[in-house]
Amino acid sequence: MTPESSSRDRVLGRVRRALADAPEAPEITRDYRVSHTPDDPATVLDLLHENLADYRAGVQRSTRRDLPAVIGRLLAGHGARSVVVPPGLPEAWLAASDTRRLPDDVPLTPAELDSADAVVTGCALAVAETGTVVLDAGPGQGRRALTLIPDLHICVVDVPGQVVASLPQALPRLDPTRPTTWISGPSATSDIELDRVEGVHGPRTLEVVLVVD
Repeated sequence: MTPESSSRDRVLGRVRRALADAPEAPEITRDYRVSHTPDDPATVLDLLHENLADYRAGVQRSTRRDLPAVIGRLLAGHGARSVVVPPGLPEAWLAASDTRRLPDDVPLTPAELDSADAVVTGCALAVAETGTVVLDAGPGQGRRALTLIPDLHICVVDVPGQVVASLPQALPRLDPTRPTTWISGPSATSDIELDRVEGVHGPRTLEVVLVVD
């Protein structure tokens, strides 16, 4: 036994002896508020829209019927010539676009991902109070690399089923064993003089489509 471990053991022994007769810690009552937003779907949706835009994401509202046309316009408007398609993405979402598809059913190589202009995904959740979309690699979302390498990410959010007001409401709905990616706006960083640079650690452009019916 080294002098260091011997000293450590002595100190921990004194702590254990001092606590031997201590009463059990009282149970913590977690009755705090879990949201600061009125429990009204329209209010929550407007807040999500506002905070997404505040983080410099593009935000579109669409009906389910018009979703393919909205995605097609976004891809064309950003000049995307190729789009990564995660496994499980509904085929109808890209029906109005002639952009070349790059399916990731057999994982694309880093070089193939680097050559792609865009990726279209769904999401697991969206959090209104923080303007955050959460991906958990579920169907239509794909592995994390798909949303880090292409320069344009179009993310579809199903309203109201995938929208919550706050983080305390979001966490119980997520599987802690799944890899989650939390996205608040396009990738950005700032140097010591606070000069903002976008697209350093992920997509330069984030477009969120809120499907409202």
